[in-house]
Amino acid sequence: MMRLLLFLAFLVVPVLEIWLLIQVGQVIGGWTTVAVLIAVSMLGAWLVRREGRRAWRALQESLQTGRMPDRELADAGIILVGGTLLLTPGFLSDVVGMACLLPVTRPAMRRLGSWFFERRIKRMAAASPYAHLFPTQPGGAEPGGPVSGRVVHGKVVHGEVLREDREP
Repeated sequence: MMRLLLFLAFLVVPVLEIWLLIQVGQVIGGWTTVAVLIAVSMLGAWLVRREGRRAWRALQESLQTGRMPDRELADAGIILVGGTLLLTPGFLSDVVGMACLLPVTRPAMRRLGSWFFERRIKRMAAASPYAHLFPTQPGGAEPGGPVSGRVVHGKVVHGEVLREDREP
């Protein structure tokens, strides 16, 4: 399913970009369209530099205070994606790239990315041959199963592991 979606994305998105470039070029002219694309790329390069520096400072501050830099790392990744999209010629990629770079829209992009990766990880875990080891109930881990940071209530049996393959 994911392969089909990627195939369609790599097929449909460039066709949409070319179509939109032609439509905009017919309205404002070819050279003006090229000038707008160059101006947006220059603005994007300036934004990537500015926001990248901010993300780097925030990352350093969180590491110095001993805090896990989860939000800062996510922002850095989103800024990288946004910069890459702004370097790609086309108006659709520019809109998504700007949404990744602007501080007001980046939290929404962070939530979207978090939602996407959470779904992807759950789907991969369910398809794993070890899926039976990880409970899917909202209550958390079950007695005897893996503990994921929660207290597991149940009967505890103390004992010793004996290995027969060892020599005495």
